[in-house]
Amino acid sequence: VDKDIVKIRESLAGVEQMQIDGSVQFDGVGGLSEHISSLKEMVIFPLLYPEIFERLKIEPPRGCLFYGPPGTGKTLLARALANECSQGHMKVTFFMRKGAECLSKWIGESERQLRLLFEQAYQMRPSIIFFDEIDGLAPVRSSKQDQIHSSVVGTLLALMDGLASRGEVVVIGATNRLDSIDPALRRPGRFEREFRFSLPNKEARKEIFKIHTRDWNPKPSDNLLEELAEECVGYCGADIKALCAETGLCALRHHYPQLYESRERLQINMDSIKIKANDFSMAMQKTVPASQRIMPSSGRALSAISKPLLENTLERILKTLQRVFPHAGLALKKDQQQGNYVIDSDEESPSISEEGLTHKTSDCKKAEFRTFGRYVCPCYGSVFKMAENPRDQPTSYRPRFLLIEEPGSGQASDLAAAVIHSLEKFPVYTLDIPTLFASTSPDETCIQLMREAQRSAPSIVYVPEIPSWWETVGPTLRSVFTTLLQSIPRFTPVLLLATSNVQLRDLPEEIKALFNIEYEEVFRIPRPTCAERRRFFEDLVMKQAAQPPALKTN
Repeated sequence: VDKDIVKIRESLAGVEQMQIDGSVQFDGVGGLSEHISSLKEMVIFPLLYPEIFERLKIEPPRGCLFYGPPGTGKTLLARALANECSQGHMKVTFFMRKGAECLSKWIGESERQLRLLFEQAYQMRPSIIFFDEIDGLAPVRSSKQDQIHSSVVGTLLALMDGLASRGEVVVIGATNRLDSIDPALRRPGRFEREFRFSLPNKEARKEIFKIHTRDWNPKPSDNLLEELAEECVGYCGADIKALCAETGLCALRHHYPQLYESRERLQINMDSIKIKANDFSMAMQKTVPASQRIMPSSGRALSAISKPLLENTLERILKTLQRVFPHAGLALKKDQQQGNYVIDSDEESPSISEEGLTHKTSDCKKAEFRTFGRYVCPCYGSVFKMAENPRDQPTSYRPRFLLIEEPGSGQASDLAAAVIHSLEKFPVYTLDIPTLFASTSPDETCIQLMREAQRSAPSIVYVPEIPSWWETVGPTLRSVFTTLLQSIPRFTPVLLLATSNVQLRDLPEEIKALFNIEYEEVFRIPRPTCAERRRFFEDLVMKQAAQPPALKTN
C-alpha cells in the first residue's frame, strides 16, 4: 500500500493533510455548546485522558454525522474541531474531502482513492476525515441507480466498519439532505452520533451577534443585541455574519459617501465611523435570510399595527397551548436549562456491584424509568431522578391544536404565525398546499415531512386552512396523512397545529376526529373587544397620525 501511495500520490486530490484557517476556535462558534461537548468526548478526551477509556474498557465513538439547513455551522464546527485538536502537545491530522471530489470517470478509481485516504489517515493517526456533502458520495442504494455508486457506498461501509479496525481515525460527515444518505451508514460503528444543526433560537442568535461584534469599537449594547436577536427570526449563523458585514458597509456609506465617487485613494479617519442601530435596520432591509430565499418562514411576530388588537388573544392561546402541549412551556421560558438526567450523589446511589443487591432488589418493585419526576426506592433511597422540577420533562399525549376564526376575520393566519414565532425553539414543518404540490409526488413529500417531524421531536406540523386543504388533496393523501399521524407513538411530542375559517360544526367528520374539544384542543378566536379596538385607534390616531413629519435637512 505504501508503494501504491508513492506511485499515484500526484494523481490524488486532497489525500494530503489540509491546511485550514487557524483563527476559528470553539469560542468562535455560537449556540452549539451541546455539539461541542459531544465532539470533545469523541476526539479530545481520548487523546488527553486515555486512562479513562482504558479503565472502563470502552471505545469512544469514531463517527458522527452533521445534518441541518445550509449556513447553520456544520463545516465551521469541523474547522474549529481541527484547530482545537492541533494545539499544544496534541497533533491531529485533518483530511477534508467534498463528496463529489471522490468520484472519478475511471472504473475502480473512486474506490481506490477512498482506500488510500483511509490508509493515509491510519498512518498519520490520530486523524480526522471530514466528508462535506456526503450525500453526493454515499446516496441511497437502489435499483434505479447505476452500479458505480453502489460500489463506492459499499467500499465506504467496509472502510468505516469492516473486518480491519480503523484505529484512531474519526470520520465526520456533513449534509443537508439526511434522507439521501444510505441507511447502512447510520448505525453504531459508522456514524454513531447524529447532530442536528437547526436554525438558532433567540439566545443562540444573541451569542452569535456577540461573537461577530466582539472586536468592534465601540461594542453594541446588550439591549441592542437583545432587540436584534428578537428581530432576526429565521436567520442562520451565516446570515448573521453577513448582516454584521453589511452593517459595517452601511456605516461606511453614511459617513464617507465620497469614497464611491472618487477614483483616488482618500485619507479617512477610522475613529469617526461609528456603527449605530440605524445601520443594522438598513442592513436588515437588504439582507434576505437563506431559509427565506426559497420559501418564506411560517413564523412571524405580530406587527405593530395589529398588536393592540391581538396581543391579549395571543397570550390566551399560548396559555391554553401549554396545557395541551406542555413542551411549549419550556420553550417560552427564558434561560431554560436542558432537561438532562441527573444522577444523585455517590452517597445515595448504590454501586452496581454492591453486595446484597440481589436480596434487596427482591423486596422492591421493579424500578421503571419514568418520563418525569423522581423515583424513590424503599431500600436505597433516591436512586434516579430528573431535574428538581418535574415539569422539566413534560409528557403530552398526541398534542393537537386547532384555531377557529369567524369567516372573513383574517385573524387565524396572524395568530398562528405569532404562535410559531413564540415557539421558535422547535422545528416547524409546514404542510400547506403549495409545499405538497411543488413536487411531482405530494404523497412522498407528506411522508418525508412527517417522518422528519417525528425524528426531530419536539416539533410542530403546521397545516394552514385545514378545511380547504382537506378538500383539495384528495382521498389518497388524506389517508396517508391520517395514517402517518396515527403511527406516531402516543407520547412523542409532535404538535399538529391547524387553522380553520369554518366553524367546528361545519367541518368534515374526519377533521373533527383529529381534535378533541374536551381536552381544549379547539380554540375559538374571539372578536377584538371594545378596549382592544380603543387601544388600536388611540395608537393609530393619537400617536402615529399626530406625529409631525420629519424635518429635511441639507
